Amino acid sequence: MPRFFPISLALLLTAALLTAAGKKKPEDITQTHEILPDPPAAVVTETAKLEFRSTPLSAKGLLSAQTRDALKELLKIAKTGQVVKLRALVAGSGDLRRVGNLVSEAFTAKRLPIPALSVIQIGQLPLVGAQIQFEAIIAGKKSVNPNGLGFLSGMGGAAKDPQSKLNELTTKAINDLRTAAKFAGSEPADMLRVTCLLSALDQHTELRGMVTTAFPSASVTMVQAERSMNNALSECEGIVRLRQKASGPLVHLSPKEMSPSPNYSKAALVSSDRIIFTGAQVGFHYQDADVRLAFQRMAKVLEQNQGSIKRVAFSNFYPVTAGMIEKIRNIRFEFFDKDHPPAATMITFESVPGMDASMAIELVAVP
Repeated sequence: MPRFFPISLALLLTAALLTAAGKKKPEDITQTHEILPDPPAAVVTETAKLEFRSTPLSAKGLLSAQTRDALKELLKIAKTGQVVKLRALVAGSGDLRRVGNLVSEAFTAKRLPIPALSVIQIGQLPLVGAQIQFEAIIAGKKSVNPNGLGFLSGMGGAAKDPQSKLNELTTKAINDLRTAAKFAGSEPADMLRVTCLLSALDQHTELRGMVTTAFPSASVTMVQAERSMNNALSECEGIVRLRQKASGPLVHLSPKEMSPSPNYSKAALVSSDRIIFTGAQVGFHYQDADVRLAFQRMAKVLEQNQGSIKRVAFSNFYPVTAGMIEKIRNIRFEFFDKDHPPAATMITFESVPGMDASMAIELVAVP
């Protein structure tokens, strides 16, 4: 036998062992997942092309499954339009941060721009087992609001009686929305979206019927703001199509007939060609400095998107305690234009995403 045979055999065995070692089992291979982009802090879009829709409720599965199903339905609803803003109203105890991941996943998979997003935890949706409903703003292909949009503050109010006043409060909210729309030069048929924040949903079918009868063209959302509320509450905000252009790109209205407040306008009329929708800016902890920091971050977001915190049409605040409402009231005019206060809705909600989160801010502004 030639001398080199043992050496060759040894080399072959070594190579075979190295090859076998290099072949890992599938479960040993570390998989790297694509890092999904976060939703943008704000989106700038065309005012004239905006449409307003809500996803249908479902009780099938838990939060993640319901979110995926709702997003599939939303993309069908949007058709060829671009979803520019989402407000996710989440009931139950699921991880609110998961919603943002699923939104990014769904839009990235379709190679679509990710919308600005607000995720708010509420007390309950009007279907047992339902955990999420999306309110969507969609930029379509056609001009449907050539004169602009009116953003109407939360109307209605609260009463000490936990239940029996809901019908009365919702009637007031409807009448107030109708009056505000009239001062904006619009009719009830021009109402595009109405969102009612309630203390209980026992009467939601009747209350929804009242709202849809008053505003037959509106996309209507009804939710219970907190799981347990001591007082009766029905506060409804609206978005209306303008029948004539306002006297400027942004006009704030506080008619004397509507008991105006120095802290907010009853309506804000946007006739600007473009409009800015922010996602929710979450504030953490409970000190004045924490509230100021949330406003400062929001001001920066607007500046980065051609806007200014002095040119805000509508402000949604989502405090999780009554004490935070007072802090926001005391601090907001360090940032907003006190002579032209934004229209607003501010009541307490169940929660917003994040450990130690105490509030969130969401704005509509004019570039």
